[in-house]
Amino acid sequence: MTTQKNSLSVALFSVLFGLIIGAIIMLVFGYNPISGYMALLGSAFGSMQDIGGVLTQMTPLILTALGFTVAQTAGFFNIGLSGQALAGWVGAVWYSLSFPNMPIYLMIPSALIIGAGLGALAGAIPGWLRAQFGASEVIVTIMMNYILLFLGNNILQNTMSKGIKESAETTKQVGANASLQMKWLTDLTQGSSISAGIFISLIMIVVVWFIMTKTTLGFEIRAVGLNTDAAKYAGMSAKRNAVVAMAISGGLAGLAGTIEGLGNYLNFFTQNGSPAIGFDGMAVALLGGGSYIGILGAAAILSVLKIGGLGMPMSSGVPFELVDIVTASIIFFVGASYLIKLMQARIKAMDDKAAQTTEAKKLSNVDSASDSNQKGGE
Repeated sequence: MTTQKNSLSVALFSVLFGLIIGAIIMLVFGYNPISGYMALLGSAFGSMQDIGGVLTQMTPLILTALGFTVAQTAGFFNIGLSGQALAGWVGAVWYSLSFPNMPIYLMIPSALIIGAGLGALAGAIPGWLRAQFGASEVIVTIMMNYILLFLGNNILQNTMSKGIKESAETTKQVGANASLQMKWLTDLTQGSSISAGIFISLIMIVVVWFIMTKTTLGFEIRAVGLNTDAAKYAGMSAKRNAVVAMAISGGLAGLAGTIEGLGNYLNFFTQNGSPAIGFDGMAVALLGGGSYIGILGAAAILSVLKIGGLGMPMSSGVPFELVDIVTASIIFFVGASYLIKLMQARIKAMDDKAAQTTEAKKLSNVDSASDSNQKGGE
C-alpha cells in the first residue's frame, strides 16, 4: 500500500512539474500560460467530438501500456511495442479485406485474434532469443521495429492484391463486417472515430490484472522478474516464462494495432515511421507506476494533452510542440523519481523538525510554569 501511495505521489508531482515547465517555457516565449492551458482543456473537452477524440487516443495507449507493464514485470524492457502493434494492424486489415463477405460475428473475433497473434509472435521472438542466447531484448526489439515497419510497407506495396488497395500507398477501407465503429457511439460523439476498442481496452485492464495477480502464470512471471535464480530453485522455467511474458506483451500491442486498423483508421497505409502508440504506451506505463488503475489515469492525461494540444495554436497561439515538451518533462520527472522522493523526504524531515521544536517549546513552557508555581508556593 505504501509503495502504491509513493508511486501515485510521484506521478502527480511529475504531472504538476511538467505543467510548470510548460508554463515557464510559454512565459519565456511571450505566451500566456493560463490562456494556453485553458485552450488545451477547451480543445479536449469542448464538445462530445473532442471527448470522443480523447477516448480514441486512449484506447491503444492503454493496451500498449499494459503490454509494456507485463514485460517489465518479467524483468524485460520491451521497446518493440510499435513494431508489434504494426504487425497486428497490417495482418488484421489484410485479413479483413481478403474476406469481405464473412459474417461480422466471425470476422470481428477472428480479426482480433489474428492481430493479437501476430503481435504475440513479434514479441515472442526477442523473448526466445533472450531466453536461449541471452540476447538483449532492448537491442532486438529496436531492430525488429525497423524490420516490421519495412516489412509492413512492402506487404502493402508489393504483396497485397490490387483489388484490396486504393492506391500503391493505401488499402481500401474495411467493410462494415470488420469495422469496430458503432453507430450509436459515432452519433453520441458527433462523428468522432471512437470505436468498440475503448471497451476492449477497459476489459483487457481487468483481464491482465487478473492474470498477473490471481493466476499461477502471473505469479511465475512476477517471480522470474523479481529473482530469476530463486524462481529456478522453486522449479519455475525462467526461459518459458520469458517467452510467454514477451508474447503476452506483444499480443496486447498487436491488439492495439488491430483496433487502430479496424476501429480508428479503417485501413492501412504506408508508414513513414513506427507508430507513436508504442512509445507513448511506454510513457503511459511509466507514469502509471505499475498500477493498472494508474495506467488508465495516465492514458487519460496523455490523451488530453495530445488532443487538447491540437487546438492550442488556433485558440491561444501556443505551438502544438509545447505539448511534446510537457509530455517529455512529465516522463523526465517520472524517470528521475528519486528527486521527487528526495524532496518529499526533505519536506517530511522539515515537518518533523518543526513538530519537535514546537513540542520542545511546549515542554519548556510547562517546565517554566511549574518552576514559577513552586517559587510562588515557597
